[in-house]
Amino acid sequence: MQNALFVGVSAQAALARELDVIANNMANASTTGFKARSARFQEYLMPVASADSFQRPDRRVSYVIDNGTPLDLSQGPVEADGNPMHVALRGDAFLAVQTPQGPRYTRNGAFELDPQGNLVTSDGYAVQGDGGPITIGQQETGLSIAPDGTVSTNLGIRGRLRIVTFANPQALQSEGANLFSSQAPARPAGPGQHLEPGALERSNVKPVVEMTRLMDVNRTYAMVSSVISRLDDLRGTAIRRLADVA
Repeated sequence: MQNALFVGVSAQAALARELDVIANNMANASTTGFKARSARFQEYLMPVASADSFQRPDRRVSYVIDNGTPLDLSQGPVEADGNPMHVALRGDAFLAVQTPQGPRYTRNGAFELDPQGNLVTSDGYAVQGDGGPITIGQQETGLSIAPDGTVSTNLGIRGRLRIVTFANPQALQSEGANLFSSQAPARPAGPGQHLEPGALERSNVKPVVEMTRLMDVNRTYAMVSSVISRLDDLRGTAIRRLADVA
C-alpha cells in the first residue's frame, strides 16, 4: 500500500514539472524567437529487497522520474515588418550577444540602437559581430542588414553579425530573457544558415496544443489525487479493523 502511495506522489511530482513547462510556454507564446520546451519522463524501477525470508519473490515498483525538458527547435512563423534593424533566423542557428555574465545566444532578432550607437537586443544586450560589438555613428544613415548578416550604412560595412550553431543544441541552458548559455564552444554557422532582413521569427509555441496538454495534465493530476486519497482511506480502515481485532 505504501508503494502505491509513493508511486502516486512520484506521478504528481512529474505532472507538476510538466505543468511548469506548459505555463512557461504559454507565457512566451508571443515572445519573439522563443523556443518551446516539453517535459520528458522515464520509468524508474525500484530495486528489489534483499531479504530471503519472503514467501513470494519481490516485485519491482515503477516510479516516474524527470528525464529533462528538451527544446523544440522547429522554425517559428516569420513575419515581415519592414524594420531594417530586425532580422529573422532561418535554420537552427543562434545570434551571439554579450551580457554581464558573458556571451549568450538568442533567436530574438529585434535589434535597436542604444544612446551610444551600439546595436543591442530589445533587452539592451550588445549584439556581437565577428569582430566584437557593432557600433553605428550618429552621422551614419541607411542602416541595413544583409541575409549573410553584414551590417552596412551609408559609410560602408560596419560589421557582420556573429551567427553560430552547436553540435548539441539540446545541451543549451535557458537563462531567462530569451537567452541561452552553453558549456560547449559555439561554432560559426555554415552556408545553410541565413537571415531574413526586415522580419522577425515569432514564438514556435502552439497555444492550442499547450492548452490541450494543460487540460490533460489537470485531469491526470486529479485522477492520481483521487487514487491517493482512496488508498489513504483504505489504510485508515485497515488500521481501525486491526485495532478492533486486537
